[in-house]
Amino acid sequence: MIASELISDIVVPLTTSDTVENAISMMEEFKVSHLPVVNSRSYIALVSESDLIGSTGPDSPVGNIKLALPRLMISAYQHIYDVLRMMSEHKLSLLPVVDKDENYVGAISLESLTANMAKMAAINQPGAIIVLEMSQNDYSLSEIAQIIESNDAKILSVYVTAQVDSTNMEVILKINKQDLNPIMSTFNRYNYTIKASYGEDEDPGDLKDRYDSLMNYLNV
Repeated sequence: MIASELISDIVVPLTTSDTVENAISMMEEFKVSHLPVVNSRSYIALVSESDLIGSTGPDSPVGNIKLALPRLMISAYQHIYDVLRMMSEHKLSLLPVVDKDENYVGAISLESLTANMAKMAAINQPGAIIVLEMSQNDYSLSEIAQIIESNDAKILSVYVTAQVDSTNMEVILKINKQDLNPIMSTFNRYNYTIKASYGEDEDPGDLKDRYDSLMNYLNV
């Protein structure tokens, strides 16, 4: 999934002649704390709410404001993981998308990014979740997939998270089966450590908590 596929259709960019008061009003309307500034089609900069609050007055044009952020943007053809990294690194509520000539194409909001991450993680598809813990040296996706497929199941999504100050890692698997018992029995026979499991017959809040934990790990 690339940046152009993540663009939100609700965000309207500012122009250099828009006033600070108008910009703050638009941020409140779109529920964001950043907005792109364009001149015709050309992308100029990204203005933050703190830039506007620290400006000289409500009638000042946005084009006259001193901006704290660098000229942040992402190419329309960059991967969703690049979007995640940039939005996380700079704590952005949205990220401008540009073409090869740095013309403004649109903006990716945090809401749009999170919704598309949920699609990638197959959150809304039927199935269940298994969380494995292992040494990084023992990780073999091919073996994990073989164990799952030997029980007539498929992996819908997989995320690998390294543990802080440890050589261990967690492997979060979304599987298209609701009954995990046969799969977990096979993992146990292969001496895998099953840290957690979440089936669809459990409290739906548990699945949401696991997804929220994943989003927190990704700093989204």
